[in-house]
Amino acid sequence: MASEGEYESILCVKPDVNVYRIPPRASNRAYRAADWKLDAPDWSGRMRITAKGKVAFIKLEDKVSGELFAQAPVKEYPGVSVETVSDSSRYFVLRIQDDNGRSAFIGVGFGDRGDAFDFNVALQDHFKWVKQENELSKSSQLGDSGPKLDLGFKEGQTITLNIGQGKKRDKPRPQSSGGFGLLPPPPGGKIAPPPLSSSSNHNTISQTGGTATACLLELDSSNSNTVVQSNPNSDLWGDFSAPASSVPPQSRPQDSGNWIQF
Repeated sequence: MASEGEYESILCVKPDVNVYRIPPRASNRAYRAADWKLDAPDWSGRMRITAKGKVAFIKLEDKVSGELFAQAPVKEYPGVSVETVSDSSRYFVLRIQDDNGRSAFIGVGFGDRGDAFDFNVALQDHFKWVKQENELSKSSQLGDSGPKLDLGFKEGQTITLNIGQGKKRDKPRPQSSGGFGLLPPPPGGKIAPPPLSSSSNHNTISQTGGTATACLLELDSSNSNTVVQSNPNSDLWGDFSAPASSVPPQSRPQDSGNWIQF
């Protein structure tokens, strides 16, 4: 039985339950609810399932006053205290017991199949918890009695710790898609601009004008009495501000006309 210091908890309450007087079992075959007088139950009331420690109690009480009619202590499930019938899931056989230790077997039944399911599950959950508690107590006892693991250092034993001495990883060098590395441009370097087109035109015109002047000087030295008339409107040097392509092609024939007069 449960000890006096443990508290009582309620596992399940069903307001409607019927109690039947069952005939004694003549053989080892299972009980059958068809052998009972299902139309005329011997008692009706409520069922309350409680637990005190590892023992469960199925109590049959009056609906109004709560007076105890009978109770069945259950120490294991399934077991002798609660048995099922072979022809229905709504009926069970209980072994009730009084304070003097006398016991008897009665039949109980539920009008709703869901109430019978809740009754079965409440007992299963309680004894599943009891089984877990027994396994924990056994494991704790084996742990206390077994040899303890000594993780302490032996005399003269030392250990070495390498902190901050990991291998440095070399950073991979970037490579171009062609496989050849390109040199970066010099810092602060500037690219010189291309020569202006006007400067090239000036050089060309100046060379042409120099040649014409040399020819005039040579002719003047050979015949000093001849006067060469020049056209004041023509400019042998050309327009320095205009490119070479803009010089009119008729300027050279005018010079050749002067040579004919000579």
